[in-house]
Amino acid sequence: MWNPYDTLPPGRSRVMGIGAVVSVLLVWSLLSGTGLVPPNKLPAPWEVADAFVKLAWYADKGESPLLIATAWSLGRVASAGVLVVVIGIPIGILMGASTKVNAFFSPLVDPFRSAPIVAVLPILVMWLGIQESMKITFLFLGAVVYLIPMVRDAVQAVPSTFYISARDLGATEWEAIRHAVIPMAMPRIADAVIVAISVMWTYITVAEYVNAEKGLGQLISHARRFSAMDQVFVGIFVIIALALVTFQGMTWMKTRMYDWEVT
Repeated sequence: MWNPYDTLPPGRSRVMGIGAVVSVLLVWSLLSGTGLVPPNKLPAPWEVADAFVKLAWYADKGESPLLIATAWSLGRVASAGVLVVVIGIPIGILMGASTKVNAFFSPLVDPFRSAPIVAVLPILVMWLGIQESMKITFLFLGAVVYLIPMVRDAVQAVPSTFYISARDLGATEWEAIRHAVIPMAMPRIADAVIVAISVMWTYITVAEYVNAEKGLGQLISHARRFSAMDQVFVGIFVIIALALVTFQGMTWMKTRMYDWEVT
């Protein structure tokens, strides 16, 4: 029972996971269906399912508000994600490869991992306005403060024997970093990217709260304003589903790219 190194057969693990989801649905149905919790606070699962169908396709308008909102949110996360990877990974590698660079940047990066990034939203509004650039910048800042230290730690976690061996073979300092240390750090760097992208999904509703014409955050905010809690739950569940699919997809890509890693 209490063995963290034990492994479960895939079938049993899947059954237990499904059982947990079914249990939550049963408790949820009991609380909402019997009226123990009023529907304006907790709509029933079938009411949320009905709201999902209605949001998925407006027959009279010939469009899908849910699909449009999802596309906008995906676009913002993807845009911010590209910036996070392009900017955050090089900085993290440089910090991990040089104690001097790390000493310079650490006081600027490390404190923000514990700081509430939501607090900078009013500043971003003043600096960048309320258009798309503000939303993407907010998502970028919320994720890059996690990515950079994790990339740095990934580089520093590589055993020094790889660096020393490369130097003994005649490589320069940077060649040893580039050809010996960074390749060994890539699986953990990939883990850092997965975490950073996942973090952005937790901030998407905040980013889209300010003057967003489209997006899942805007859909949730609009539904909450009109007390349509069933639609609020739809938006929340779609964000959770997108975050899960993104996480699973990136994890699969990581295992395919670095199948040599010992897990």
